[in-house]
Amino acid sequence: MAGTGTKTIAENRAARHDYFVLETFETGIELKGTEVKSVRCGGVNLKDSWCEIKDMQIYVNGMHISPYEKGNIFNTDPRRVRRLLMHKNEIRRLFDRVRQEGLTLIPLRLYFSNSRVKLELGLCKGKKLYDKRDDMAKKQAQRDIERSLKDGMNRRGG
Repeated sequence: MAGTGTKTIAENRAARHDYFVLETFETGIELKGTEVKSVRCGGVNLKDSWCEIKDMQIYVNGMHISPYEKGNIFNTDPRRVRRLLMHKNEIRRLFDRVRQEGLTLIPLRLYFSNSRVKLELGLCKGKKLYDKRDDMAKKQAQRDIERSLKDGMNRRGG
């Protein structure tokens, strides 16, 4: 077996800021040859990407995979719609939740799992502005606590 474990390629940090992640799923992704090489070089951007379900197939939109430099005519459109690989019953369950509860499917991160490219998909609910402010205030308070603890340790000579 080639590699073992997981290695993160790209992460969608804005997603955790803009959405509450209710549930996560691991999906495979259908890539063309030069796209895989570009992914291995780290040329991926998940910002502003989202997923949709059409005809009981799940697709990722807006994911940018840079063209491979040595790929010439085999390179594809960097923002093409790519199919995700999930079991039918999982897709059906996601479709029902998205339709009934008004949730959104957002790609959270792209990673290697045992040399295969996987996408972590989040079932998300949008945050309101006051939720974002509340999260920022909590993070700032945590930073202040850590800073004061660190200063206290430095004063004592620890």
